Amino acid sequence: MEKQKFQIEYVLNASPKVLYNRLATPSGLAEWFADDVNFENNMQTYIFTWDGEANKADIVSKKEPSYIRFTWDYDEDEDIYFEFKIHVDELTKDVSLVITDFAEPDEIDDAIQLWNKQIENLKHVIGS
Repeated sequence: MEKQKFQIEYVLNASPKVLYNRLATPSGLAEWFADDVNFENNMQTYIFTWDGEANKADIVSKKEPSYIRFTWDYDEDEDIYFEFKIHVDELTKDVSLVITDFAEPDEIDDAIQLWNKQIENLKHVIGS
């Protein structure tokens, strides 16, 4: 089965700079996304650890303080990635985080629930 792309948007009470730091640095990601995060290859490869199991992801593109995109080492399809994009509404100045990810069609709901849980952790960390 082929993975499908999905996007979720969360409005967060944080500046883009503070938010980007939590999305693009090992220390920031370790506060909410994974149990531990390290890097190798001049910070181009991040090692995310959950429950003692490590997974590697490479940074494929980034622009501070707008977005960062990763690909998992275990995904052979180069078009599959996960991305954090920060959007600031021009009128209201509301800051939102748009997450793009991929999952099997029958696993999208579970993936969204997992992201919702992760974003709750992020909101707690940034005081949002």
